[in-house]
Formats: sequence, C-alpha cells, structure tokens
Amino acid sequence: MPSPADRMKSMRARRRARGVRELRLAIPDPRLPSIRARVAAEVARLDATAEDAALRWIEAVCEFDTPDPAGPDAPG
Repeated sequence: MPSPADRMKSMRARRRARGVRELRLAIPDPRLPSIRARVAAEVARLDATAEDAALRWIEAVCEFDTPDPAGPDAPG
C-alpha cells in the first residue's frame, strides 16, 4: 500500500490533470473574542460614504443581477 505522502502526490497529479489545483488558506478564527473585537474595531473605522460607493459600483458591474440579453441558450 502506498504511503500517505505518495497517495497525496498521486491525488494532486490527478487533480492537475483535470486542471484543478489545491489552495489552502489560513484565516483568523472568528470564534475567538480577540478576533471578533479586532474585526468590530475595523468595521467601526470604515467610511460609510466610501463603502456605499463601493457597493453601488459592485452592483453596477455585477453580471448576475440581470439576465443575459442574448438569452439562456446563447453560446459562450
């Protein structure tokens, strides 16, 4: 039986052959009170006007809010 390292190597090779690559993320743990306090402090410092402008821009360029004018069966 192959070792765990060999099995992982094989799995990664199969995924690469399918065009898939593994991505690992390390993020702060939102369950920790210290992280929650830090996020709350950062949110409190946000400029509401700038955030509103950013959200309006996102909504204006979002391709998922309106149907494709070419129709659902259009190629591409």
